[in-house]
Amino acid sequence: MAALEFFFFFLVLLFSAGTQGILGFTNPDGGFNRALLSLKDQWKNTPPSWEKSDPCGTPWDGITCNNSRVTAMGLSTMGLQGRLEADIGELTELRSLDLSFNPGLIGSLTPNLGNLEKLNILILAGCGFTGQIPDELGNLSELTFLALNSNNLTGPIPPSLGKLSNLYWLDLADNKLSGSFPISTSTSPGLDQLLKAKHFHFNKNQLSGSIPWNLFSSGMELIHVLFDGNKLSGAIPDTLGLVQTLEVLRLDRNSLAGPVPSNLNNLTNVNELNLAHNQLTGTVPNLTGMDHLSYVDLSNNSFEASEAPAWFSTLTTLTTLILEQGSLYGSVPQKVFSFPNIEQVKLKDNSFNDTFSMGDSIGGSLQLVDLQNNQISSVTLSSGYTNSLVLVGNPVCNTSLSNTAYCQNPDENPKTYATNLANCGNKLCSPDKKLNPQSCECAYAYEGTLYFRGPSFRELSDSNIFHSLESSLWNKLNLTPGSVFLENPFFNINDYLQIQLALFPPTGKYFNRSEVARIGFAMSNQTYKPPPQFGPYYFIASPYHFQGTTLQGGLYTSGGGGGGSCN
Repeated sequence: MAALEFFFFFLVLLFSAGTQGILGFTNPDGGFNRALLSLKDQWKNTPPSWEKSDPCGTPWDGITCNNSRVTAMGLSTMGLQGRLEADIGELTELRSLDLSFNPGLIGSLTPNLGNLEKLNILILAGCGFTGQIPDELGNLSELTFLALNSNNLTGPIPPSLGKLSNLYWLDLADNKLSGSFPISTSTSPGLDQLLKAKHFHFNKNQLSGSIPWNLFSSGMELIHVLFDGNKLSGAIPDTLGLVQTLEVLRLDRNSLAGPVPSNLNNLTNVNELNLAHNQLTGTVPNLTGMDHLSYVDLSNNSFEASEAPAWFSTLTTLTTLILEQGSLYGSVPQKVFSFPNIEQVKLKDNSFNDTFSMGDSIGGSLQLVDLQNNQISSVTLSSGYTNSLVLVGNPVCNTSLSNTAYCQNPDENPKTYATNLANCGNKLCSPDKKLNPQSCECAYAYEGTLYFRGPSFRELSDSNIFHSLESSLWNKLNLTPGSVFLENPFFNINDYLQIQLALFPPTGKYFNRSEVARIGFAMSNQTYKPPPQFGPYYFIASPYHFQGTTLQGGLYTSGGGGGGSCN
């Protein structure tokens, strides 16, 4: 009997060992075996390679291993569907987790993400996650890059994020977050402790309350502060003027009130300043000395009536000056029209009066002067300027200028840029393909939308700007020169420059999965850097049509993907 029991015991051991050998899971603690098998079972539409036995030895698409332990998951734009369950917390050797641009990933974020204590990069941008940001993310002490933008996350910003002392990129934008900015106390961490952070992207949420004065300090290294599109109130703290590394400051589209701090012009590295659509009062802020400023918008506030400030004539780096629906009166300073890089001057709905003259020295880049609805009664026209001048709604349009182009409503639908396809003749593609401008062949492009949150320009008529973007994309993403298509650039309701993008495979009609994951990571991890004048950006990819997939419910699905893949 003992011999028979030993025989059965031996068979059990043999079967167990054989199963591990067949599956190829060699990790002695078995943890990552269960985690990967669980993810494979829970997610639909996983890559077909996930049907292979060994995720590290075979390997699986999107999985990087070291000594049979998963160290990176790069699954951007894979069309995954399902939830991010607790099992992910067992992958304790993970350094990088990128699930960006998978809108089929839904549900709340598991607190077990906080178990991934070796994680450097966490990118969940452009998915469908809901619920609150787990406090446990504050346990990720090695984290340098956190992107949770463009989901449907709600609730407050966890104070625990203040413990992420190595973080340089924090992007929580384009969610439904509420509450105020957490500040450290004797018993709780706060965002003011993120001294290595360069990016505070909290725009397009529902954050409320005042901006705490102690959120900012001179020890910070911030270059982008994007708080636009929230419900913030109260005064702009003067401590903001201590962060002299700032390059882009967007506080627009809130309910901020009171005067602009007098030390704001200490921020001499800022190239974009947008304070529009608030309830700011006092005098128009003094921006003298902000000698890197390219783009400024102070529109739709409640500043005191005054003549144009002196800096209208001194900030020679300006490309764009916008102060609409204000209380400026007197003459428009001629000097602003002579700046070498000035492209647009938009001063409609003020009270400028007197004679309007642009002077004899007109900057070669000037494309638009919009002075609608002022009190200008006479104009001295300049022969050196032949581009758009809009005077509709001024008394001068009741005189001899009434039938001129200056007194006509501007074109609301100007011609927009698109990559030139003239070399391809009249060739057309089926609706699911696009024409590659480099080869003039129809292919399945990697598509999506670029959102530039702080470009230093507003004028879109210069095709050279977009040519520089095209060449930077194919060069930095290692694509074939010419295999980038851009179209329909415009400034959307949030004042972001929005551009449709299509990238084409170097050979054949399709990108493979590793190429798509590589490009997706380059865009979501900001490895790709656009030309400097485009400023901070984010990208949202469209679902990709991999070879062998079909469109179902807005996603391309294939036969792979255990656990009930969508077929």
